Amino acid sequence: MNSLELTKKAKFAKMYEKYAPMVYRRCLALLRDESEAGDMMQDVFLRIYDAADRLNLENPSSLLWNTATRLCLNRIRDKARRGLNAKTDDLLLQIATAEDEQDDFEAKSLLARIFAREPESSRTIAVLHFVDGMTLEETAVAVGLSVSGVRKRLRTLQAKVKTLEVK
Repeated sequence: MNSLELTKKAKFAKMYEKYAPMVYRRCLALLRDESEAGDMMQDVFLRIYDAADRLNLENPSSLLWNTATRLCLNRIRDKARRGLNAKTDDLLLQIATAEDEQDDFEAKSLLARIFAREPESSRTIAVLHFVDGMTLEETAVAVGLSVSGVRKRLRTLQAKVKTLEVK
């Protein structure tokens, strides 16, 4: 192993040590399972390590955060598609916080119907903007769209919510 490879591994080890707790907390918040969050955290770092030559890792926190979010949302979606989660345990259902159980159930059902037909990127946009509190500009950068594209997706989602509320 040459010195360049050792330097790369040493830098990556420092990054892992510094950011692993943040990535783990993000995965745990999304997946709500400690074991699965630990596995997903490892996947995040493996993906970043494999692509390290093509990435700017000077300030990796948002890259790690977005990668963790994307991978966790993919895992949730895949589990739902395979029927492993009968309650449609989608992250976006967390935004349906309500005072009592009946309101909570209705809100979750409404959101499940909306997001069942939406592309993954729209769900990611909604999570980043509404749950994580990112601005439209930050969300646009994170998903690789223009601000107007993000705004349009959010308006479309809001219109669908209003349509389903009326029914």
